[in-house]
Amino acid sequence: MQPGTLWPAVVGRTAHALACGALRPIETIQTTLDDGGIRFVVRQVSSLARKPQQQETPSPRPFVDPFLPHDPDLFVADVSATHFALLNKFNVIDHHLLIVTRAFEPQEALLDLADFEAWFACLAQFDGLGFYNGGRDAGSSQPHKHLQIVPLPLGDAGQSLPLAPLIETATFDGAVGTLPALPFRHAFARLAPASPEHAAAQALGRYRMLLDAFALRTVAAGDHAHRTHHVHQSAPYNLLVTRHWMLIVPRSAEQANGIAINSLGFAGSLFVRDAQQLDAIRRIGPMTILRDVGLPRGNDA
Repeated sequence: MQPGTLWPAVVGRTAHALACGALRPIETIQTTLDDGGIRFVVRQVSSLARKPQQQETPSPRPFVDPFLPHDPDLFVADVSATHFALLNKFNVIDHHLLIVTRAFEPQEALLDLADFEAWFACLAQFDGLGFYNGGRDAGSSQPHKHLQIVPLPLGDAGQSLPLAPLIETATFDGAVGTLPALPFRHAFARLAPASPEHAAAQALGRYRMLLDAFALRTVAAGDHAHRTHHVHQSAPYNLLVTRHWMLIVPRSAEQANGIAINSLGFAGSLFVRDAQQLDAIRRIGPMTILRDVGLPRGNDA
C-alpha cells in the first residue's frame, strides 16, 4: 500500500459499494449526553431502518466466515503481506474500515507486530481512531481477527473525539497512566511520534505493558479446524489506539441494561437500537453503563 492511497481508495470503494448494494449502512439519529467530562455521542437506529428487521424471522445458521472469502465489492486495499482492508458492510459510521488477517486467526488471539504494522500503516494515512474488541464479551461479533478504524471526527457535536478532554488529564505511574474521571479499571499510554514502522513496534511494547498492568495472562490455544496455534488472552478487553496514545479497558460483561458496548463506547460513542435504550442511557448515565460492563476501579487503576 503506497502512502497517500488509502483514503482515496476508501472513498472510491464506498461509492462503488453503495451503488451496487454491497454496503448496507444503518441509518441513525444522533443525540449528545454530557456525563463525567465527556460529551457522549449516542446513535439511535432510526424507526425507518428498524421496520424491515422487525418483519424478519431469525433462524439459526452455521457460521460462515465473511472474510474467507471476502466480498470483493467491499475490498479497499492490500495493506500488508498479512492483512487487507475492507469496508464494514453494516456500518453505523461512514468509511468504517476493517483490517483483516489474510489467514484465519481467532479474535481472542493476542495482537502481534504484524497486526500493529498493518494498523499503523493505515492510521498514518488519515486521522482516525483504531479500536479492537478483544472477544465476544468485549463486543466482537466475528471470530476472525480484525482490527478496526473509524475516521475522525466521531460525531456531529463539534469535537473530534468525545474522550479527548479526559486524555489531557492523564496521570502516570511510570509509563502506565490513568484518566482520573473514568470510574472503571483501565490503563493508558502515550505514543511518541514515529514512522509507521517504528510506531508499530512502540505500540506493541505499550500494548504488552498495558496488558501486564491488569495481569491479563496469556493462554496457549489451538484451532484444530484451521490447524493453527495462537497465544490467547485470558479475559476480554477493549483497546483504543491513535497515533498519539493507547487505552485498554478490561471487561466483565458484554452489555448492561440490555445495551451492548464495544470499544467505541469507551471513546464516547454509543449505539442503541431504539428510544427505550436511549431513555435508559439518559436515566442511568452513559458513564455508569460503561462502569457496569467494566471492572470496579481499585487502588491500582
